[in-house]
Amino acid sequence: MKANRFLIALFVLAIFASCESDDTSDITINITNGGNGTGGGNEDAVNLSGVYTQDLELDEDVDYIINGPLIMSNGTTLTIPAGTTLRALPVGVNAYIAIQQGARIDAQGTADDPIVLTSAANDPDSGDWGGLIILGRAPINSTAAGSTDTATSEVGQLSYGGNDESDDSGDISYMRIEYAGGAIDGNAELNGLSLYAVGNGTSIDHVQVYRGSDDGVEFFGGTVNVSFLSVVGAEDDSIDWTEGYRGTLTDVYVEQLDVADGDSAFEMDGFNTDFSLEDVNLLSRPTVNRVTIVGNDDDSRAFRVRAGSGGIFSNIEISNTGRGVVIEDDESAFRTSSNIPSDLFFTNVLFDDVDTEYSYGFEESVGSANPAPTQDDVIENDDDDDDDDAGTDYDSWGDGWTRN
Repeated sequence: MKANRFLIALFVLAIFASCESDDTSDITINITNGGNGTGGGNEDAVNLSGVYTQDLELDEDVDYIINGPLIMSNGTTLTIPAGTTLRALPVGVNAYIAIQQGARIDAQGTADDPIVLTSAANDPDSGDWGGLIILGRAPINSTAAGSTDTATSEVGQLSYGGNDESDDSGDISYMRIEYAGGAIDGNAELNGLSLYAVGNGTSIDHVQVYRGSDDGVEFFGGTVNVSFLSVVGAEDDSIDWTEGYRGTLTDVYVEQLDVADGDSAFEMDGFNTDFSLEDVNLLSRPTVNRVTIVGNDDDSRAFRVRAGSGGIFSNIEISNTGRGVVIEDDESAFRTSSNIPSDLFFTNVLFDDVDTEYSYGFEESVGSANPAPTQDDVIENDDDDDDDDAGTDYDSWGDGWTRN
């Protein structure tokens, strides 16, 4: 656990002063010393915070308290053994874990011994802390196409982006992230798991985000592939993407709880509408296969596709929602419906207790597509499709390490 750290927030911000600016607020973080000390009621706990410039290897038998931003710098690795629990002080987005560009996380739990990132509060609640942030060098569309220019994250002003599709930020498996996320203002938010320009050299599987204050998982561009993903009780969108995300999601379970309002199970933007784009070749185009969505009321929405996003979706089960698949042509630079059917299409979708299976909407200033896309244009359910193939087998792969 030996590490060299800069312990003044101004130093942290200065490291990134050369990064491309965006429209989010500057955030001042108060960083405290890491090391042995009192935390979460255990005077033997080890406090973790600061910018680490050497590798940090944790011990599953130690009680860790995240008491500020824990930032792994370029060239370092954060190793979290199976069975380790890290608890964060309930100080909102002022406590989080960030894996910077060029750093790696090695967090490989098991079904019997998952890694748990949670709140140190006696009565934990959504938004207690800021969650896990990973920042890579894969392509995004908020910078010039093909360049190595970077953008900066909404909280912490950390650099992300580049042109390395296979960028490797490490390995994560069997990890549960609880009570995370939150916002400082409308433009500065953290999610349970925030993936900024993460490349497909990164391995992420068997991850649950539980009771998050903002989105469960958000992809800001990048090409990372994620499998066996569970999001339960997100207060905003369960899964969100923007800035040209082009990875693959396989075996996804989303459940919207009554305790959290939730918004969309999937909210999908082709690009960040705060930016003006000239490159139309890098809109979001992920592939999504085997998804189960359980809504919580008539106002919930399963899929909201907008801002020019595409996506190829197959084997989907949607239940207990007000709306199933919603396609929107909004006031962004690109018409979402123009992706149908080559870059935006659903196959084998099972609807169960869904008030409106499909809808198409448009802003008056944009006008309706002509002809307007119908449900048959967007969703193909052949008579010989086997409903048993729809959805994911969550009872099997989620058993033992997830919460509900």
